[in-house]
Amino acid sequence: MIAVVERALPARLGTGFRWLLASSWLTNLGDGVAAAAGPLLISTLTRDPLMISLSALVSWAPPLLFSLYAGVLSDRHDRRGIVLVANAVRVMVLAALVALMMTGTVTVVTALVALTLRSIAEVFADSATATLTPMMVGKDDLVIANARLGTGFITLNQLAGPPIGAALFGLGFTWPFAAQLLLVAAGIVLVSRIALPPHGRQAGDPGPGTVRELVAGFTWTIRHAAVRTLALTILIFNFTFGAAWSVLVLYTQEQLGLGAMGFGLMTTIGGIGGLVGTGLYGAITRRVSLGALMRIGLIIETLTHLGLALTHSPWVAGAIFLVFGAHAFIWGTTSVTVRQRAVPNGLQGRVGSVNTLCVYAGLVVGSLIGGLLATRFGVAAPFWFAFAGSAVFVVLLWRQLMLIAHDD
Repeated sequence: MIAVVERALPARLGTGFRWLLASSWLTNLGDGVAAAAGPLLISTLTRDPLMISLSALVSWAPPLLFSLYAGVLSDRHDRRGIVLVANAVRVMVLAALVALMMTGTVTVVTALVALTLRSIAEVFADSATATLTPMMVGKDDLVIANARLGTGFITLNQLAGPPIGAALFGLGFTWPFAAQLLLVAAGIVLVSRIALPPHGRQAGDPGPGTVRELVAGFTWTIRHAAVRTLALTILIFNFTFGAAWSVLVLYTQEQLGLGAMGFGLMTTIGGIGGLVGTGLYGAITRRVSLGALMRIGLIIETLTHLGLALTHSPWVAGAIFLVFGAHAFIWGTTSVTVRQRAVPNGLQGRVGSVNTLCVYAGLVVGSLIGGLLATRFGVAAPFWFAFAGSAVFVVLLWRQLMLIAHDD
């Protein structure tokens, strides 16, 4: 057993990283539980489509609005302290929501307000948490550290959490939110045990100001070839990905003929593919450079859109989702590792927030494009758009992708 633990989580990563990993896994499970319970709660309180759609809005709007400022705070103040405070706010919001449900006084408005506040606090917690790993783990070990963090996200947040949340909601409205409260509280205890080197401003140092700090993060990103290429690639490919995936629930029903359960089935298969990616990641990165992984991954993503646009077979689509799930894990872990290796410690929060902004800006714009195309030309149209757009961007970015290497 000790040998298995050592192989999965080498002692050289340090005790602090093990505390961080345990906290990340617990909070990811809580977030996965809430991902299913939040929309279910709103849909039981109202049948108004607009109000129900707002439950989705509160999940992606906070990262888009607050990620840049969260990155500034992560570089300005004690990062562990930010994680503890932000998660404490999440616990208090969840406690208030549970109390409202237990007393029968919860309304759709109070529920949406609580879910929004929880999501905002999560942005600040996630932003600071993302900067902790490169403070505790050597650059040569960032690949395995990020792979272990990604494994927890896939297995607990994406695969285990949502069905557990739905099952708990069936037992009673309060159960999934009480479960997330306890999991986040446990995460606070674990993070509190982490010891970090000094970080942030000295007492009494006013600093250059928020705007200048934001500009410094953007300027550094633009000037660093590898990180600039990553940010540009993430922004562009989330346009195409967001367009296709925004209509995925309709695609699985209308083009694949799977009915209402098809969306969940394909999402689960994608998660299983992610687990396959976690198992293969170490062997792949020992044999393939990170720049080559970037190229291969974007080719896979481009062909994914083409395959889904062409097929009407659930079996073929399932195989495509399995491969795509593995690609998504490998590409995501690689991009995080490249960025963490290259970015100076004092800029990790701001450069990471630029990356987050690119992710959500791409998804929002892409989803609007996908909705318009599907309305006008049918559910396959966004996938054709995603294929064509991805193919063009791969050609344009091909040479720049090789700027990404193992070293800074």
